Amino acid sequence: MDWLLQHGTRIGVLILLAALASWAARHMIPRAVKLALAHQRVEDGEEPEAQIALEEQVQRARTLAAVLVRTIDVTAVGLALIVALGEAGFQLGPLIAGAGVVGLAIGFGAQSLVRDVLAGMFILFENQFAEGDVVNIAGIGGTVKKINLRRTVLRDIDGIVHTIPNGQIQVASNLTRSFARVNLNVSVGYGEDLDRVRAVIDAVGAELAADPAFAEKILEPPAVLRVNKLGDSGIELKVLGTTRPMMQWEVTGELRQRIKQRFDREGIEIPFPHRVLIVRDERGAGPEDARGAVRSEG
Repeated sequence: MDWLLQHGTRIGVLILLAALASWAARHMIPRAVKLALAHQRVEDGEEPEAQIALEEQVQRARTLAAVLVRTIDVTAVGLALIVALGEAGFQLGPLIAGAGVVGLAIGFGAQSLVRDVLAGMFILFENQFAEGDVVNIAGIGGTVKKINLRRTVLRDIDGIVHTIPNGQIQVASNLTRSFARVNLNVSVGYGEDLDRVRAVIDAVGAELAADPAFAEKILEPPAVLRVNKLGDSGIELKVLGTTRPMMQWEVTGELRQRIKQRFDREGIEIPFPHRVLIVRDERGAGPEDARGAVRSEG
């Protein structure tokens, strides 16, 4: 009974302190991180650039806070467990010494784990990407669903979840940082007037940017940049525009549809491959003998 009153009370206090540390971390760290990042903000510019910067800052604060809270939770529980074992009568000296020997042995085989943690620290503090970003890392593309010091979890467009150790990330391509681009190649026939085609595409881009359903998603209206290529069957024009992060795919899809519809109304040809079929008769006659047997197929 005396042991329970003396040591049990201390163990209860330890559990209470660990719970308080976890509670404080969950309620105070997000605010502290938000305030710390607020000092790094650039001066507010014109909308929508300032709004995008603010959204990125909130996203980064959320990611950093989540990682720090999880780290403090694990640390608080671990320390409370060690001290509680000591209060329960376990000899911590041999236990710690044994753990040191085991840790040294494991350390030789855990170099990849150390590399993952170091890489995770750089990813977080350099703000390479955050939860919610669309990225290409380690040859896999998808939305960042979770990130911590050891691993990054992506969900790709097929709904597949990929878990990637941070140490395997050599190059991180963030598709949703600050702004995104409409990058579209449009082909027209060689017989078309390029000045007219350019005017039509630019008009479609301007109309799309003025549409209330897309106005907030587009920063710069899509327009023809240059003649990109003289292809085998047509002339390729490069069309570029600027959108808010993660809006480029929706805007590009709508732009393709509207360009096709306008080209149909304007009678502008979109080239496609053709094949010429030569039909020979049973005598092996050539095209000059088999009149009317030569036809073209799309």
